[in-house]
Amino acid sequence: MPHLAKSVDGALELGSSLALQITVARKKQQRISTVGGGSLTQNPFDALDGLEVAPDPPADSLLREPSVEQEKTSTRGKKNKNRGRVDLIRQTAHRGGKTVTVACNFPPIGEAEKKDLAKKMQKACSVGGTVKDGNIEIQGDKRTVMKQILIEAGFRPVFAGG
Repeated sequence: MPHLAKSVDGALELGSSLALQITVARKKQQRISTVGGGSLTQNPFDALDGLEVAPDPPADSLLREPSVEQEKTSTRGKKNKNRGRVDLIRQTAHRGGKTVTVACNFPPIGEAEKKDLAKKMQKACSVGGTVKDGNIEIQGDKRTVMKQILIEAGFRPVFAGG
């Protein structure tokens, strides 16, 4: 038995040296010589030679001024800048001493829009918040950040209460 193990070990040793020689031979084949200054065999820009150049724009389009264009009369794309007054109140009562900023007295808008506004405020303030009873509650005293978001949405925020 030991003789068989030796022959298997010998075969393995012979196989590993043969594999090493093959690997070295492959590496030599893959190398590109840098000596001699030979030119590249392929130009990557050869395929671009057959393409046409883009035509020049018409001369009259360059002379037109962009401010001469017709004014849009549609108000579909414009945001409503006066959507109503919203009160921003800072509350601490019945909250375990924690401060909460509440946006209340919204004009009639949908619950989904209030939830979207609450999400924007939560992200901007990096705090939690919710929509309860039609009011947006944001944790902490974040009245100034909430005011900016409500102004961007077209509301007129007012600091009310303490």
